[in-house]
Amino acid sequence: MRASERAYVALRRDILNWDLPPGSVLAEVELSERLGVSRTPVREAVAKLVADGLADAQRGRGTVVSDVSLDDLEDMFVLRRVLETESARLAAISDQTHRFAPLADRFRGVVQHSETLEEPGPYYQLINTMDELIDEAAGNNYLSTALTNLRVHLARVRRMAKDDRARLAASAVEHSRIAEAIAKQDPLLASAATTMHLQASLDHILTHAETPKGRHD
Repeated sequence: MRASERAYVALRRDILNWDLPPGSVLAEVELSERLGVSRTPVREAVAKLVADGLADAQRGRGTVVSDVSLDDLEDMFVLRRVLETESARLAAISDQTHRFAPLADRFRGVVQHSETLEEPGPYYQLINTMDELIDEAAGNNYLSTALTNLRVHLARVRRMAKDDRARLAASAVEHSRIAEAIAKQDPLLASAATTMHLQASLDHILTHAETPKGRHD
């Protein structure tokens, strides 16, 4: 991996984790020392973050981590609903529906062993796996690209609402229903189950949102 790509991956991770919260100045000298690379790769990485919408160039301050606001959340979910319900519908009429029955079982297993949600990292990875499978089954590069870009910004907002075990268990049930509908080749049910999950997610974030604690570098 090139130095600029390593720097980009590290900075993107820190932004999504709120280790670099909104307003953090992305100073080339400090970042190059912190990441152990020269200023040129850092400059290239920061330019890519700007292109992603994760950083903004501001007069008098340089480049800073872009703001994230609940004011934009409902607009994001309008787009997310359109994209994800269509992706689920396409997945349900694809030739890859057989991949989703085992996935539904895995989500049901999460509910049956909900104590594992105390450490939710593996559960989030399972969700990522489902997203990837749906994107592949939908077979629409424009949809998957749009969703990839949107998920980056949703990840930042989602961290403003800490998921408790009850919400994660409910989410697992919702995901199992989506996977089951796709496995049964029922596009209407897949779309409806996706809509219900997204509404529950939106309601949870709006109800429990608070600014995560982070550090400014």
